[in-house]
Amino acid sequence: MTKTRPHSAARTRRAASVVAAVLALSLATGAASVDTLSVPPTAETLSGNYLAARFAGQQQDLGASARFFAEALASDPEDTFLLERTFVLSLAAGDTDTAMDLGRRLEQLDRGNRIAGLALGVEALRDKQYSVAIETLKRANAGPLAGLTVEVLSAWAEAAANSPDKALKRLDKLDGEEWYAFFKNYHGGLIADMTGRTTEAVKRLGKAYEIDPGAVRVTEAFVRALARAGKPEEAKAILAEAEGRAPGHPLLVATRDDIAGNGTPKPLIATPLAGAAEILAGLGAAIARNDTDEFAAIYLQLALHLDPSADLARISLAEIFERAKQFEQAIAVLSEISPRSPLKRNAEIQVGFDYNALDKVDEARAHLSKLVEDDPSDLEAVTALGNVLRVRKMFAEAADAYTSGIDSLKTPLPQHWSLYYYRGIAYERTNQWDKAEADFKQALTLSPDQPLVLNYLGYSWVDRGLNYDEALGMIEKAVELEPTDGYIVDSLGWVYFKLGRYEDAVVQLERAVDLKPEDPVINDHLGDAYWHVGRKLEARFQWSHARDRKPEPADLAKILKKLEQGLPPPDHPTAADAGSVATPPIKN
Repeated sequence: MTKTRPHSAARTRRAASVVAAVLALSLATGAASVDTLSVPPTAETLSGNYLAARFAGQQQDLGASARFFAEALASDPEDTFLLERTFVLSLAAGDTDTAMDLGRRLEQLDRGNRIAGLALGVEALRDKQYSVAIETLKRANAGPLAGLTVEVLSAWAEAAANSPDKALKRLDKLDGEEWYAFFKNYHGGLIADMTGRTTEAVKRLGKAYEIDPGAVRVTEAFVRALARAGKPEEAKAILAEAEGRAPGHPLLVATRDDIAGNGTPKPLIATPLAGAAEILAGLGAAIARNDTDEFAAIYLQLALHLDPSADLARISLAEIFERAKQFEQAIAVLSEISPRSPLKRNAEIQVGFDYNALDKVDEARAHLSKLVEDDPSDLEAVTALGNVLRVRKMFAEAADAYTSGIDSLKTPLPQHWSLYYYRGIAYERTNQWDKAEADFKQALTLSPDQPLVLNYLGYSWVDRGLNYDEALGMIEKAVELEPTDGYIVDSLGWVYFKLGRYEDAVVQLERAVDLKPEDPVINDHLGDAYWHVGRKLEARFQWSHARDRKPEPADLAKILKKLEQGLPPPDHPTAADAGSVATPPIKN
């Protein structure tokens, strides 16, 4: 149980009261919200640094929050709460040296602290103090997730101490949740393969593969174990199935290359530290999917502390930083991936997107262009470059990027539909409709049931007064395929409007507004439909909504005119063209 000195607890409560007072003031005056307040510089008082740490935490800036808590701790070094928060945040931010020092201090004050037990156990494992690691990790064993983590880490510690039989027995005895079976078999198989027990490795990894054949890492490990056990054809068959599910996945491609030759491939995990990092990275990525970023970051940072080459942990950690809009930190993490890693190219593409998210468009363009120059047939890099240019409305340049990818194709395959779709958008936005239409049709030839393409082509036909019947059928099919996509539902409503089916238009456009209430064009469309069914007060209400939601300048002028004059009668020759000339949804 945490022990905090009475005067320290009081000081922490006073700091908390400052936070509450500032929050109350901001809410009462409307001067600023928590989300918009910037993190202040380091303060000179405990309460000031505590406040700054809280704000940094609300902004999901783990590093800044750790620094401010460290400043607060310096004002009161024996406050267990401040010590624990500084330790946890330092660990999550990747300052593991500081975190371990704080963890040892925390352990003296709070022997039962579970995160300290986990971190110090990992540190002992890294320092080859295997029995110390196992004993220390016991303090972290509380709850299903922690129990699994501790036992698998302890098994790897036993394997590192040249006791693989004890390691496998430990895993076999692990009892608990139903989902434990996957991890028991996977890590048991990894330990067996690492220590030359290939038959045992194939058996255990085969069971893990049966539980989750879609897990790429399990497939990698199983295929390698089969090849090492003298079963190359079986290995290749399983790998072919996996590549059918995930074409071009870099880890599967690397595995295929490794088993293609006559030599014996290496096991997936070559050292106990890499194996221990594997459980931390896998669980950290799973935790991150539930948005508990601080705890997930701790697992991922500990994985990298054990094995700096744990690239999957780096990618998962970068995703956490990206979710928190800490794109500079994400770039720093991704840049550490080795050039020899199969995941390097994917990481570099993501770096380009992160530059774009920072509004560093020139850096994003240069970074992605270099990848395309190095390998013009790299369609992922081509698509990434084209998409960055397209969302920045550099449509001519985007079309050139997509064209370079299309020109590299020997034979277009179904998965290449998106290249033609994106280039079609770029052509349509540069008023090259004939080229755009041809690309949309080619995309549908390659993949006939793509709702985005069905919607874009159908919508574009309608706005040009072309092929109403065919367009209606295409958009109805798109809605059937994606019934909760507000943009596609809006397209259906707009076709009905163009056809003069105003009551039907109202039904669909009301659905679209429910699905995308903030979109100015959809609100504008609903206003037009309301006007033509006689619901003029509601029409003006929707136009007002559209006006206030930052429409494009040309659309805003039309909306203001409608608010002033309304719409002409339905039989007026310009009635069908009164609304905003919306564009279909564009998704990256």
